[in-house]
Amino acid sequence: MSYPSADHQEPSLGQLVGEIGEDLSRLMRQELELAKAEMREEAGKAGKAAGLFGGAGFAGYMVALLVTLAVMFGLGNVMDLAWAALIVAAVWAVVGAVLYSSGRAKWREVTPKPERTVETLKEDARWARDLTK
Repeated sequence: MSYPSADHQEPSLGQLVGEIGEDLSRLMRQELELAKAEMREEAGKAGKAAGLFGGAGFAGYMVALLVTLAVMFGLGNVMDLAWAALIVAAVWAVVGAVLYSSGRAKWREVTPKPERTVETLKEDARWARDLTK
C-alpha cells in the first residue's frame, strides 16, 4: 500500500469544485464555437439553396409568361386578340385571388413568439428555483 508523500498533497474540495467550474466553462465555450462553425456552414448551404430557388422561381415566371402569351395568341385565332388578352388576364386574376386568400389564412396562423422555447425556459427557471430551495 502506498501512502501519499508529504510533498504531494491532495487537492482540496474548493480546488476540485473550481476545476470543475473551469472545465464546464471551457466546455461551454468550445460547444458555442462548434455551434457557430456549424451555423456558418449551414448558412452557406442555405444561401446556395436560396439562390437556386430564386433561379427556379425566375424560370417558372418566364414559363408562366410565355404560356400566357401562347394561350392569348391561341385564343386570338378564334376571337379578337384584345378579348383573348382580357380572358387570360381574368384567369390570372382568379389565380392571384385564390393564392392571396390562402396566403392570408396561413399568415394568420403564424405566431411570432417561439412558444415552445418560452415554455422550456419557464420550466428551466422553475427547475432552477426548486433546486435552490
